[in-house]
Amino acid sequence: MMTPEQVNAAPKVLLHDHLDGGLRPETVLELAGEIGHALPRAEAPELGAWFVESADSGSLERYLETFDHTVAVMQTTEAIKRVASECVQDLAADGVVYAEVRYAPEQHLTKGLSLEQVVDAVREGFEHGMAVAERPIVARQLLTAMRHKARSMEIAELAVAYRDAGVVGFDIAGAEAGYPPTRHLDAFEYLQRENAHFTIHAGEAFGLPSIWQAIQWCGADRLGHGVRIIDDINHDGDKAELGRLAAYVRDRRIPLEMCPSSNLQTGAAASIAEHPIGLLAKLRFRVTVNTDNRLMSGTSMSRELTLLAEAFDYGLEDFRWFAINAMKSAFIPFDERLAIIDNVIKPWYASN
Repeated sequence: MMTPEQVNAAPKVLLHDHLDGGLRPETVLELAGEIGHALPRAEAPELGAWFVESADSGSLERYLETFDHTVAVMQTTEAIKRVASECVQDLAADGVVYAEVRYAPEQHLTKGLSLEQVVDAVREGFEHGMAVAERPIVARQLLTAMRHKARSMEIAELAVAYRDAGVVGFDIAGAEAGYPPTRHLDAFEYLQRENAHFTIHAGEAFGLPSIWQAIQWCGADRLGHGVRIIDDINHDGDKAELGRLAAYVRDRRIPLEMCPSSNLQTGAAASIAEHPIGLLAKLRFRVTVNTDNRLMSGTSMSRELTLLAEAFDYGLEDFRWFAINAMKSAFIPFDERLAIIDNVIKPWYASN
């Protein structure tokens, strides 16, 4: 077993983390106080526990209410910059060396900000966070469109416009059932014409059709969650038979942005030990480990890796594999990915 210090020190790569799902409880309290926003708890420890309990409740309404509070306090330039900077500092303190953090710009406009001003605020916050973080980290933005709304083309154009200013890709998020990714096909076709990267939330709450559409119709570079690909695998003990979609995903090395603790909260898995990540990693899918919403899950990359180590007897070699998988799958240029792998990740694991 590795010590907590070893797990924390291990270089980690994070591809699926929501900015509005990772605030510090203290920051939520302070920002809410400044704007007179009512919160369900008045002290930081109790508020942090409320977020986790609400996400664990099994009630979609209560789960979504948690984001009502975080988004509400992220409506000004200064608030967004603060949240973005603290996000980067917290990830660096957790040993994350590269992170792609996503958010929906359209959700931060109620106080008069433009989409461009929101993206600029996050960029400034990230730059500040990288400058003051206790460990070196590279943080980049993914711009998310909400799949139940009609602004995906606008957000896709925004992602392309800012591709040289800290934005490395595009995403769609929100309820899968009833809102298939093909509703946003024009945005994905535009991104492909512009040689832009994108991931799609698929195969979390909905099954194989969501994954199939995301890949075969929309051309996703990565799958956000993708946990339901397990439904296309028949396995009995050490034997596993892959269906055509699962085989395609593995053969093409399509990255799976897996978020174990979050999946337990949404019912996509019953326990960490039963999470499909165990079989998928064993079958050598391009598996990556992620946090999703650190505040709502009360988690960190170190915690996610520790839970997996306890459930599947993983060690440093497995952590190295996850980190390199993720870094290979990042949306920054190839030479920048290779530099982090060769100069940061591999040397640390070689010496430990």
